[in-house]
Amino acid sequence: MSGEAQNTGRIVVVGSLNADLTIYCERLPQPGETVHGNGFAVNPGGKSANQAVAAGRLGGHVSLVGAVGDDANGNMLQASVAGAGVDVGHVRTSSEPTGVAVIAVDAHGENNIIISAGANGTLSPADVAGAADVLDGAAVVSLCLEVAMPTVLAAAQAGHDAGATVLLNLSPYAHIPAELAELTDVLLVNAHEAALFLGPGASVPGAEAHAAQWDTVRERFAGRGIRQVLVTLGAHGSVVLDSEAAPGAQVTFVAPTRVDAVDTTGAGDAFTGAVAVRLAAGDALAEAAAFASVAAALATTRKGTQAAYPETADVERRLRAS
Repeated sequence: MSGEAQNTGRIVVVGSLNADLTIYCERLPQPGETVHGNGFAVNPGGKSANQAVAAGRLGGHVSLVGAVGDDANGNMLQASVAGAGVDVGHVRTSSEPTGVAVIAVDAHGENNIIISAGANGTLSPADVAGAADVLDGAAVVSLCLEVAMPTVLAAAQAGHDAGATVLLNLSPYAHIPAELAELTDVLLVNAHEAALFLGPGASVPGAEAHAAQWDTVRERFAGRGIRQVLVTLGAHGSVVLDSEAAPGAQVTFVAPTRVDAVDTTGAGDAFTGAVAVRLAAGDALAEAAAFASVAAALATTRKGTQAAYPETADVERRLRAS
């Protein structure tokens, strides 16, 4: 069930849908090592589907553009996404099987993931062109890198042309062309991805760093054409680097939300979906990040991905208690 509808513009998520094949274990195996598992589940996932569901459960007006196979996993994914109130009219059925992610989760909720693209690999700029009816009226276009770069670039261009905020989650990390950077309004990265994006010798400070150190990072992103950046720091919260803000307010630290995590899979997608909802509602980037911090933390308190995502009331309850 989706959260209470919010007064937001349309969010269009373009990208991946995967079936998550998750095995739980006490610790993650080393290379060449076999460990015993203590549970297995098949759940709906994929970064883009996760982001769409997270936004839908938080009351967003969401459409998803993607591709699945003509198989049980594809049916499961479409049902899960639609169940969150997301429009799936532009999720195409492909001759390729639905994409899968093989995930191991340890006793501390940490994970590692291997992805097979399947039908996601067939998503093309033609699918983006076919979704013009939803993209033309979008407030936010949310993207990641689990589908082909030409498709991501086409969606970013369509969002830009529509006057939408183009939100790019630079994950899984890949080098992006300068054209995509120029089309990106808000870049969402973790610290490792931030350092890779900024190039050799780049240093990304930790949560304990002073604002002046982060301001140097902000300037480097701005020099690459990215004027608004969210850097997530895991259990240490996040940092908002906003070159559009007034001087003195261009670096904002967002404190972490303390929870007992059982599964961190998809928490970053919950964060992205929540940011999209609040940006579509007109929030400033720092306000959106504070809301998203709570949503992402709550998503780690249950096993799985989409089924674990909170609704608006859950997040607001936690914000009032803090």
